[in-house]
Amino acid sequence: MAVKAISGSASSADTDGADVKEDKEKSDIYSHNMTEAMGAVLIYRHDLGMNYNFICPDLIVGSCIQIPEDVDSLRKIGVKTIFCLQQDPDLEYFGVDINVIREYAKKCGDIQHLRAEIRDFDAFDLRIQFPTVVRKLYRAINRNGGVTYIHCTAGLGRAPAVASKRPCFPKMDAIKSATADILTGLRKRLVTLTWKDDNCSTVEISGLDIGWGQRITLNFNEEKGLWILERELLEGRYEYKYIIDGEWTLNQDEPISAPNKDGHVNNYIQVLADNTDSINAEIRKRLTGDDPELTPDERLKIRQFLETFPDDDGEE
Repeated sequence: MAVKAISGSASSADTDGADVKEDKEKSDIYSHNMTEAMGAVLIYRHDLGMNYNFICPDLIVGSCIQIPEDVDSLRKIGVKTIFCLQQDPDLEYFGVDINVIREYAKKCGDIQHLRAEIRDFDAFDLRIQFPTVVRKLYRAINRNGGVTYIHCTAGLGRAPAVASKRPCFPKMDAIKSATADILTGLRKRLVTLTWKDDNCSTVEISGLDIGWGQRITLNFNEEKGLWILERELLEGRYEYKYIIDGEWTLNQDEPISAPNKDGHVNNYIQVLADNTDSINAEIRKRLTGDDPELTPDERLKIRQFLETFPDDDGEE
């Protein structure tokens, strides 16, 4: 689906020909990567400026703010909170100076710019960050009033996942799992992964809950002759792969997945509850199914979570 810039957002697209060409090229690459990662044809044109939709009278979901003048455009339609879900690499890719934008918003005095970072194209990180992000959003809306503008890069994945309802492709499985996490106490289980080889110099793992663009280094235990990683994980299925002295490698002693759509084969681990017959297990099964429905009590519990979760973001 293609989403075009709305009327009035062209200020961020007023650049010279060379910049526009570069933005178009970067947009093509980004759109290709987004389509591959999200499983749907999604198109983002950074060179056309902001694009957004009113989800309801006081909530907007859209693409990234590019220049300080975009802040003025949002102020004119009553925006009091800008809620940015991008990470620094997302901003750097399109040359967006977030510090200048935040300083400008602060000087305006009537609008607040907040960040709650989620990795792009990463359903596991969305699931992990979702409870904290929604809690932060909830508090900002109650504090600032007015209209809230939620954005990621294209406004088609992370932002609608947090706010819902827009032509988009949010990762619904991650949203369902995050909801179940909240209602079952955000409990994690400690898992241990090992690599047996005392002749290599470095052992790392990618994937798991950190995404394929990140790596975790395993520690070598001389007594056991093992490279070991201990990590707490929420319930679910996680794929990963070892990187031995820079070479991507399967561990033949751990479960191996079937080839994915790109033909890649990975190790995987299934993290399950201690008691699969418990009430919490039933809640998770129901809410991660095809037709989840929250009970009134569960809706109340989520509201209480949003209102009482510790405030540790450090932002004013």
